[in-house]
Amino acid sequence: MRALAKTSPGPGLQLIDAPEPSAGPGQVKIRVERAGLCGTDLHLEGWDEWAEGAMNLPQIIGHEFFGEIVELGDGVEDRGDMAVGDKVSGEGHIVCGVCRNCRAGARHLCRNTLGVGVNRDGAFADYVVIPAENAWKQPDWVDADLGALFDPLGNAVHTALKFPLAAEDVLVTGSGPIGVMAVAVAQAVGARYVVATDVSDERLELARAAGADLTVNVSQTRIADAMAELGMKEGFDVCLEMSGHGSAVREAIDTMNHGGAIAMLGLPGQGYEVDWGKVITHMLTLQGIYGREMFETWYKMTQLLQDNETLVEHVRSVVTHRFAAEDWQEAFDTARSGKCGKVLLDWS
Repeated sequence: MRALAKTSPGPGLQLIDAPEPSAGPGQVKIRVERAGLCGTDLHLEGWDEWAEGAMNLPQIIGHEFFGEIVELGDGVEDRGDMAVGDKVSGEGHIVCGVCRNCRAGARHLCRNTLGVGVNRDGAFADYVVIPAENAWKQPDWVDADLGALFDPLGNAVHTALKFPLAAEDVLVTGSGPIGVMAVAVAQAVGARYVVATDVSDERLELARAAGADLTVNVSQTRIADAMAELGMKEGFDVCLEMSGHGSAVREAIDTMNHGGAIAMLGLPGQGYEVDWGKVITHMLTLQGIYGREMFETWYKMTQLLQDNETLVEHVRSVVTHRFAAEDWQEAFDTARSGKCGKVLLDWS
């Protein structure tokens, strides 16, 4: 089968002819139709220090995907909830099931998590095998493009719903695909104003298309100045931090209302200073967010999208480029340029 893999240390990937996997006990084999590029994939392709410590070579990468079940491993049919021919997306975090958090029902906090496409073969291939419990059966109205977005959409939903947003003023720092989807979710659940920031005009345009009331290019304008444009006098109630940049976190802290909350998804490339004095005196809450709650976030994603054509349209709007699997290098170059939204690979 075709597979995009890291076959040796160093930058780059190879489109190889790999052995076709089979579903083991408790697993499902999925024919991949569509897969999305993530910042994680760019790290793996570029072979930075993190990637070098994360991968066991050779390995197929990719973890955002949608496809069709073509084989059930032993014991899966007995569950009665999956069948060959079902269309599914996949939860890319595979947990141990036996640690304290897993047994307590907080699987997203498992200390022994393995990542599809990071610690084991992934979905940039014609077929991928995952535990059956990690496959999310999709309703008929979810097509390949939308289904491939459920992994990053889960990050946006998990972050956006961490704090109440109805009637609140919300700041989204970082308008990559997850930030743009967070804008759409915040609007869908009734935020009063949603302000999105970035340094890319292309991505700010995507945020506007997803429903942002105001966008701010922070390389040119300060967030505090933009607040005056909306008549805001007391600061933001909630910030969804998607950028991972210290300057964004500092400016968010400076523009939060007293008692405000910051949900932090963006991973910093390096450490940065935080004004902890202001966090204390303004009684701010800083909450780290990682991945999705398994599987409460998946239920919420499906229910938020169901019969909400506006939200579906806004989520779809993050897809700006589609490439055939054979054109993977162009796809990676486009994703790395920053002048795009979500980039999808077509494996159908």
